[in-house]
Amino acid sequence: MLLKDKVVIVTGGSRGIGRGIAVECARQGADVVINYARDPAGAAGVSPAQEVVAEIEALGRRAVAVKGDVADPATAQALVDAAVAHFGGVDVAVANAGVCAFHDFLGMPPELLRETIGINLEGTYFLAQAAGRRMQEQGRGGAIIAISSISALVGGEFQTHYTPTKAGQRSLMQSCAIALGRYGIRCNSVLPGTIVTDINRDDLTPEKTTYFNQRIPLGRLGQPHDIAGPVVFLASDLARYVTGAEILVDGGLYVNLQ
Repeated sequence: MLLKDKVVIVTGGSRGIGRGIAVECARQGADVVINYARDPAGAAGVSPAQEVVAEIEALGRRAVAVKGDVADPATAQALVDAAVAHFGGVDVAVANAGVCAFHDFLGMPPELLRETIGINLEGTYFLAQAAGRRMQEQGRGGAIIAISSISALVGGEFQTHYTPTKAGQRSLMQSCAIALGRYGIRCNSVLPGTIVTDINRDDLTPEKTTYFNQRIPLGRLGQPHDIAGPVVFLASDLARYVTGAEILVDGGLYVNLQ
């Protein structure tokens, strides 16, 4: 129970990596505020956000789902307000929400560029700012974690709009570590490698999967729960002297690309 009685906000928490993080935080004793942007009901009439809330409650913890576009600063404040109203405060904020629509560079629509920057980078900024203000007021410190990417360290032919936002998240956490350290607020980033989620599942053909499995020293693609563990560590008191740092969680892919 590394996060016993902590209150955690997870943006993009209804699917993929965000869902894995939200559930693992609850398993470690936290109450969770889940953010989602679009959440259509599935075949059983239950939306992914409702499923996550039910899964967390089945673990004996509390959860609430809040709809909102993270590119809008009002959403960050709404998430903090929900955490305070339902659970009494905020201890951890995880900026996980992100988009990555592959597109060639020369034909990149300005609208797609702005959307990607808005969600990935500005969304992280607004959450860190809103959560940081509340944590300062509470006076008991806290942890802010950005889910960046291995793409912060390498280029991508069809990701020229995406990789800069991931590098920006990494840089933002370094700067926030300096700006918020005096309040006992730790700011770090996690850089996932190739993780199988709803976003990329269709793109991971058998050929691509074989390629990655051969390049990844651990011999497999990542799963959302592989990212959740490092996030819990950074959120917990075990990482009480860790700030401005990053954890690359990629099965060794990056070192094998060098």
